[in-house]
Amino acid sequence: MTMQNMNFFKLLSVALLFALQYALWFGDKNYFDLQRLQNATAHIFAENAVLQQRNEKLLAEVIDLKKGGETIETLARSQFGLVKKGETFFQIVE
Repeated sequence: MTMQNMNFFKLLSVALLFALQYALWFGDKNYFDLQRLQNATAHIFAENAVLQQRNEKLLAEVIDLKKGGETIETLARSQFGLVKKGETFFQIVE
């Protein structure tokens, strides 16, 4: 190989290296987009975990409501002020 061919290949290699680096850092689907998407994915997974816990709690409440009247009575007393016959309701005002 002649010296001229060697210089040509060196120049070609450097140009290819710069082209690949440009694509990595500034091109379509670059490194910064990847980081942004990873952060967004982590945020969505965290939000999904919170919603999953809420769904499990609601499912347990639905099952409890279907099984027994005690939960229904407790909800009626706390939310709607249910008082049964023969019971006396006392309200303490401080």
